[in-house]
Amino acid sequence: MIYVGEVLETRMSRFGWCLAQVARLLGGPLPTSCDAHMPSVVTVTEDMATGGQVWTRLYARCSGFPQIIHSSKRFSGLTGLEEYLGGGLSIALRIRVRGGALAFCSDGYFLRIFGTRWRVPDWLSPGTMTVTHAECGDGRFEFRLEVSHPRFGMLVRQVAAFREAGPWTCNGSGFDPQLASRSFTAPSRSTETSCDTPRSAMVTP
Repeated sequence: MIYVGEVLETRMSRFGWCLAQVARLLGGPLPTSCDAHMPSVVTVTEDMATGGQVWTRLYARCSGFPQIIHSSKRFSGLTGLEEYLGGGLSIALRIRVRGGALAFCSDGYFLRIFGTRWRVPDWLSPGTMTVTHAECGDGRFEFRLEVSHPRFGMLVRQVAAFREAGPWTCNGSGFDPQLASRSFTAPSRSTETSCDTPRSAMVTP
């Protein structure tokens, strides 16, 4: 599946910025800039190795190349659902419903070293990560990422809005240009979002 949209807001504290830079050693799973109202594309494909989903997120930036984030959702781990970020790091997830929105909440960080899986101690943990998806009522949904530390407070907060562009469709031997045209010429959205219903098919970030 393909989702197109824009990043509406990204905020990082000083500790959050430092965390995002350190996380680049593991593939950069956190936003590295605070650029707003920049286009974004998300693709979801099957993880052939695990039967899960591979998420690829592209975030345009005001300068330089776009940031590309890869992760894989797997039906594995202590909670039955985890997100693998790369570099041996994975996050156990629990699903909650909050105010009609679907929330994926971290329940421990794990690092695989030389074939052995270790739980990251709480004092080394970046805090609680929550990813929320809420339906906006006009074919769009809101994506909200928050990383909060018990001592340092909110470290990272990102809000984006997406709409489904459809599956990856071939026209002869390539990507369907009509589908791409419809997706990228969709009417622009308002900067204000009112969301209240979860999009259950969107299992994320």
